[in-house]
Amino acid sequence: MLRQRQRIIITFLSLACGLLIQHGLVNASDAAASPLKVISPNGVVSAEFSLTEQGEPRYCVFYRGKQVTAPSALGLIFNNGVRLDRDLELAASASSFHRSSWKPVAGERSEIKNEYNSLTVHLELSPTVTEKEKPALCQLDIEFRAFDSGIAFCYTVPEHEGLDSFEIVDESTRFRFTADHMCWSSQKVEGEYDHVKLSELEGTRGRPMVVEVQGGPQLAIGEARLVDFARMELAQDPNHELTIRPVLGSDIVANAPFTSPWRYLMMADSAGSLIENNDLVLNLNDPCAIEDPSWIRPGKVFRSTLSTSGSKAAIDVAVKLNMQYILLDAGWYGSEFSDDSDATTVTVDPKRDDGPLDLQEVIDYGRERNVGVILYVNRRQLEKQLDTLLPLFKEWGIAGIKFGFVRVGDQTWTKWVHAAVKKCAEHQIMVNIHDHYLPTGWSRTYPNLLTQEGIGGNEQMPSAKHNVTLPFIRFLCGPGDYTVCYYNGRIQTTRAHQLAASIVYFSPLQHLFWYDRPDKYRGEPELEIFKQLSTTWDDTKVIHGEMGRYITIARRADAQGANDRWLVGSMNAGERRQLEIPLDFLDPGKTYEALICSDQAPDGSASTKVDVVRKEVTSESVLTADMASNGGQAVVLTPRNQ
Repeated sequence: MLRQRQRIIITFLSLACGLLIQHGLVNASDAAASPLKVISPNGVVSAEFSLTEQGEPRYCVFYRGKQVTAPSALGLIFNNGVRLDRDLELAASASSFHRSSWKPVAGERSEIKNEYNSLTVHLELSPTVTEKEKPALCQLDIEFRAFDSGIAFCYTVPEHEGLDSFEIVDESTRFRFTADHMCWSSQKVEGEYDHVKLSELEGTRGRPMVVEVQGGPQLAIGEARLVDFARMELAQDPNHELTIRPVLGSDIVANAPFTSPWRYLMMADSAGSLIENNDLVLNLNDPCAIEDPSWIRPGKVFRSTLSTSGSKAAIDVAVKLNMQYILLDAGWYGSEFSDDSDATTVTVDPKRDDGPLDLQEVIDYGRERNVGVILYVNRRQLEKQLDTLLPLFKEWGIAGIKFGFVRVGDQTWTKWVHAAVKKCAEHQIMVNIHDHYLPTGWSRTYPNLLTQEGIGGNEQMPSAKHNVTLPFIRFLCGPGDYTVCYYNGRIQTTRAHQLAASIVYFSPLQHLFWYDRPDKYRGEPELEIFKQLSTTWDDTKVIHGEMGRYITIARRADAQGANDRWLVGSMNAGERRQLEIPLDFLDPGKTYEALICSDQAPDGSASTKVDVVRKEVTSESVLTADMASNGGQAVVLTPRNQ
């Protein structure tokens, strides 16, 4: 109780200080002599803002009272030589708080709390800069938000007299650490993850980057609300080996007022609880901009061959397995890599020809069976034909588009892809963006963007270690289209591992049986997992996990018709492992039927064999996952009628 009162007092004092400065009751320059603080609602996370004697803005981050970052730089640099990272003084500051909750259209939880305290500092170039030298760009606002799950900050160039357009060429932002921590990151969006010390980092790294602070917490550096800026990647600062700096994909041209994306440091006590904190990214985006999103229908997807008969067969299997869509991938309108191909026509690429394709017949056949059709379109045709394609696809009855090979990184293509998603929403078309696009939480604002790749999935046939690393890094920033396989002989894991992946990996459009054909399906009993799989969830709990070694996630199925089912996925890597899974997340007093699908040969001798067991369990039960070194276990828990 005493600690709670202390947190309340500290939070109140921080808010009051900002308000006094804002109303002129405390001199801003006097306040700048002591750091300005912002503290999260429960006092878990805090940040301090200060200015050096040279007028350089700095921030420090704390977790449970422990200093996590050393004083780290802030600011923007412009093309005309103006630097808003030095010679600054604090003109004003303001503190506020926010407490709300919201319901995602397609999420890992039915309701998301959005609670934070904020601090905004208004900075101006010092009077020591003479009026003759003082440029039009002379003001910068920095907003900090303190959540119990992390700290975020963004920059705003406010509108003021004499300022028109401007060009940002770099950020002075730094993430400076106090020790040489181990970290996880990848040099390629779909590449393998390195586990090295901060001092050993080489090249440009993707985000998020996970830093294992010695003695805790686990920390992820990332970007949110990237809509009209250039993408941020990360690299070691050449001037300080324990400091991470942003690398922008291009210069940024803008008009005031203009606000940057958020830079965040997500924090938690463990790698597993970091996953449970990933709502931070969504909360840093604007609320849903679609007035009535009821037409957005998450679901499971079966990839079809490019023929009428093959597509109908895919639809038939989709019906048997409770799948909601089929996908016609590259080639249905000609070569995806030819600028001459026309996505307003159905002209199957001869290299992909599986027989005649009557697309409208396929769409009608699916509609009769409540199975929708999603079409792949390469960025070449999207860039040239999008405004023509959207009303046409709507007329045909297309449910969604899979964007292919979109250009990413610079500001121009960042703006283009988000404008394209908006246009799709206007025509009630769902979107899956493939290749190197990484989410930054914008699916909160436009939930028709259901999923995206930006992941080393089964197109690369990755190792079990890679698969068990993904939940702790890639899935911190949003859904991922991993393209789960089952029958294909090239996968490096067991079939039980793939079953579990469909639960562990969150994707409101979950592609299953990638590279498989309808004639492979034999009604195997373990495929009841795919049949009962939900792609949106009412609750998500990380039971246990260790980066690159193992993970168990339990998810409560979307309550709409789901009868309060829980699905539990365990994935393993490196060595045979037995994990105990307590079921204390179940409702006390209820009896559940457990459908358990696990490695039949956990010694690794039969990766295609799945053992299927049914048993009664309660909240007091403990299951054991006995998994091969590349194996897994998938469980469905269904309440008994009582």
